[in-house]
Amino acid sequence: MDNLLAARSQMAMSLAFHIIFSAVGIGLPLLMVIAEGLWLRTGQEVYLTLAKLWAKGAGILFAVGAVSGTVLSFELGLLWPGFMRLAGGIIGMPFSLEGFAFFTEGIFLGIYLYGWDRVPRRAHWLAGLVVAFSGAISGLFVVTANAWMNHPAGFQLVSGQPVNVDPIAAMFNPGWSSEVLHMTLAAYLATAAAVAAIHAVALNRDRGNLFHRRALAIALAVMAPAALAQPISGDINARLAAQTQPAKLAAFEGLFRTQRGAPLTILGLPDPSAAVTRYGIEIPYGLSLLAFHDPNATVTGLLDIPRDQWPPTQVVHPAFDLMVGCGFALMGVSLLALFLAWRQRRLPDARWLLWIIGLCGPLGFVAIEAGWVVTEVGRQPWIIYGIMRTADAVTPAPGLAVTFLTFTALYFVLALLVVWLLWRQVNESPRLAAPGAPQEAGHAPA
Repeated sequence: MDNLLAARSQMAMSLAFHIIFSAVGIGLPLLMVIAEGLWLRTGQEVYLTLAKLWAKGAGILFAVGAVSGTVLSFELGLLWPGFMRLAGGIIGMPFSLEGFAFFTEGIFLGIYLYGWDRVPRRAHWLAGLVVAFSGAISGLFVVTANAWMNHPAGFQLVSGQPVNVDPIAAMFNPGWSSEVLHMTLAAYLATAAAVAAIHAVALNRDRGNLFHRRALAIALAVMAPAALAQPISGDINARLAAQTQPAKLAAFEGLFRTQRGAPLTILGLPDPSAAVTRYGIEIPYGLSLLAFHDPNATVTGLLDIPRDQWPPTQVVHPAFDLMVGCGFALMGVSLLALFLAWRQRRLPDARWLLWIIGLCGPLGFVAIEAGWVVTEVGRQPWIIYGIMRTADAVTPAPGLAVTFLTFTALYFVLALLVVWLLWRQVNESPRLAAPGAPQEAGHAPA
């Protein structure tokens, strides 16, 4: 394993691990404050119990996310000194602001976790709002920095050195708003879908448990709008890629030849040597319509891009299909749940629907992982698009394969620990029966 492969593998492993905790750090506090807000409004103890349980989960995941995030911070400098040498003075502001947001989240999470019965109720709830807001802002700053890597702005390059640096223009680059919107919605969707799945399965086993019924209702209330809005944000990102990163668009669509009225290819196996995507399902004019909102628009194929600037489409195209497939599955489940709720005028709780929600629980996080593969691998061979190649940014230090294997083992142990802790949390869920409610579906109150 050479240095470049080892460094990329270690960064990929670290990001794949950390992104889960970042997403939950954005999504779970929102569920937490909704539950406490409903308790303040209704006085029902079930919402207070929910808020406390989700707060414990948020504390566990915040602690592990802090560890993995710290590792990533060091890895940027240790593995990619060339990148930091060029980019540090340009895009350092979002990373600094992310640190402030992270510490704000930690401070107010501490108040939230240990402030029960110690601060006024509304002040406690406001502390939770700060946790939810600072978690989202923290993610915003990190994604803004990543958007700059895809759409570098705010500087001029003279003799290989950045001059006339404008940190504000760099931070608010052409891609920041669309990437932030897409990732924030993905965090809410993935977290809500996972929480909904846990409580849907539990409700199927204990039909009269009001705790799981209320938890499922809150999770679906967050999941449904996020799932319905996500395809819109994805469309915005795809159209931006068509204009600014044609190689990435061609790679995740498996398009080799420039075409007017290009088809949308679903599934299929890209074959770069033959410049064809085999076994795919083609929708005529679909790609031109989606990328440019014009069925006759011309879409650039990989053959019109220098061969040494091709992203690995064999990786990017399946990852893109997986991301889109998971997103549409969650949108379909959300639409079904909304329809049944409207028709029945209560929380839908048919056993078959609860099992579907349970099976779809991991799909949000699968979509996030696949989406980051599309974003990062789709930018290759560039670490800063059009400015610096990934191979030119890597450290020359030896022994990276050893650190990659070491950190992989560390993340594996941390993952097992987190799963065990969360499993204990789930098993400690209380059984709160609805007063006078029968155990079978169709009779318990919404």
